[in-house]
Amino acid sequence: MRNLLAILNILFLIPTVAQEYKPLLDNDNEWQLTSCFNGCITDMYFTNGDTIVNGMEYKVLDGYHYISRTFLLREDLASKKVYLNLVARSGNTEYLLYDFSLQVGDSIDIKNPISPFPAEAGYFEVDSIINRPLVDGSEYRHFYLSPTTSNTISSNTAAWVEGVGSFSLINAPGGYPDINDAGHLSCFFKNGELFYSNLDSITRCESRVLSVENNYNSLEKVALNTIINDGLCEMYNTENIRFVDVFDLHGRKLSETRNNGQNQLNLSFSNASAGMYLVVAYSDTFEKKVFKVLVK
Repeated sequence: MRNLLAILNILFLIPTVAQEYKPLLDNDNEWQLTSCFNGCITDMYFTNGDTIVNGMEYKVLDGYHYISRTFLLREDLASKKVYLNLVARSGNTEYLLYDFSLQVGDSIDIKNPISPFPAEAGYFEVDSIINRPLVDGSEYRHFYLSPTTSNTISSNTAAWVEGVGSFSLINAPGGYPDINDAGHLSCFFKNGELFYSNLDSITRCESRVLSVENNYNSLEKVALNTIINDGLCEMYNTENIRFVDVFDLHGRKLSETRNNGQNQLNLSFSNASAGMYLVVAYSDTFEKKVFKVLVK
């Protein structure tokens, strides 16, 4: 009995080892977001390069509606916080997106900048933090949040994963992951290795970054007449194009045009204000080709 008590005393004296923090931006990351309206489509965005702003290091987001490369991410490992810096001519604005140091019962004033969700989403409270296994078999902390009782702006819940970000868009920590609305994260890769997957609406996860960066042959002949007539500009040789997005220089997606094998598409700019726009054509394998259109 004395030996048992001695062992228990020793065990109680051993300090509890805190779970090691899994960084979000320690790798080249690739997110694949699936949304289903008239059929399901999976959009892809990724970190593509590094930059320094005001002496701080950032990862540059690219792809999807981050094609403007004005969305910059940084992570403070000591505080376990992730920030988004929006680059604009009028000056940069930095937002706190994620705070993975939060505990159950803590609250955070959530921002969803340039997303389908309220930019000022109000305060959310951490309802629970649960360790769940991901693709590698290791367990990672899943954060489940809901609006506080005083929050009159947001009514939806939200969920984050340490090392991944939101189940919705990366710049929407307060966004509800809805497959039939703004979309739900399906696949997430670190350095090309699958880290998280949700196969509810797709059959498999496959990294697209290499094809986007290195293979443009199927779109080589695609051309865009940037002269706008009657509010339209014409795109030619489009039979290999799956869809075309139009963005402003802040990275906001203004329109999406689907293609069903047609060899010519008309893109409407009739409601566009004067300025420069980015037209991004994507193939079935997520190859892309980018054009600039000036609306006068």
